[in-house]
Amino acid sequence: MRKVITIVFVCLSAVFAAQAQVDRDSFRAGFHAALPIGDAGDVSSFGLGLDLAYHVGINRLIDLGVATGFTNAFGKTETVTEGPITIEAEFDNVQFLPLAALARLYPTKGFNFGADVGYAVGINSGNEGGLYYRPTVAVTVSGTTELALSYTGVELDGGSWNTVTAGVLFLF
Repeated sequence: MRKVITIVFVCLSAVFAAQAQVDRDSFRAGFHAALPIGDAGDVSSFGLGLDLAYHVGINRLIDLGVATGFTNAFGKTETVTEGPITIEAEFDNVQFLPLAALARLYPTKGFNFGADVGYAVGINSGNEGGLYYRPTVAVTVSGTTELALSYTGVELDGGSWNTVTAGVLFLF
């Protein structure tokens, strides 16, 4: 019986010690600017968005969690002139609400990389949404602020929506 109690005590101590080393559980909120590329760049000039996430530190190396937010890509106005004929096309804004799971790896303190994967709900008219993925690299600039760079992709019927984003996240 003494051995069992000792083993249980040692195991619980190890779990609490490991948990004490991982204090990254946090709510994160921030904003980003996006540069549409590929097909998205043909109809949109730039985008702005909000990011919300909750991270749970699994161990010293890995965080898992959930992410959401809102992104609005502002539509372009294109003018094409061919001889005496001028045509002006105005593209609508494109909006997404991503719902995703996230994973982050922390190879060193203050640096992480990972990805969000899920579904981006299309908000604007005619936008059905699609598979959402967002690989991210982030650097902690203070105890409560991160700078992040990411590539965002949404696989749509008949194409994709891709952006390169830079943002700031605040940890709570």
